[in-house]
Amino acid sequence: MGIALYTAEATALGGRKGHVKSSDGNLDLDLSMPKGLGGKEVKGTTNPEQLFSAGYAACFDSALQLSARKAKKQTTSAVTAKVSIEKKLKGFGLSVELYVEIEGVTQAEAEELVDQAHEVCPYSRAIEGNVKVKKTVKAL
Repeated sequence: MGIALYTAEATALGGRKGHVKSSDGNLDLDLSMPKGLGGKEVKGTTNPEQLFSAGYAACFDSALQLSARKAKKQTTSAVTAKVSIEKKLKGFGLSVELYVEIEGVTQAEAEELVDQAHEVCPYSRAIEGNVKVKKTVKAL
């Protein structure tokens, strides 16, 4: 194991119909079951897949900007992460679709930067070999 640079801590009570709160109080959210999983999707609540997609999108965009700086490219980017929960033979699993838009580079450069970001992004590395990740890249 490496040296921890930062540790986030959150506690969940009540599962998918409960509440999550971070140890510092910055995250304090009610959860509801999405309609796709048989729930009622209560307005003003979230779910684990939304939280994961937000974290992955933000982390991947940071990794992308790091890759761009290393390549000495001036870019702006937007990353949208779609996280799906799927029924598997044994239980459930996740799949991810990353939609990446990069301004200031060619399509080939954009694709290379996304591949480099995928290699260094902690979320990508954490789910490698476990979760299928589809990447769609568009240079603007």
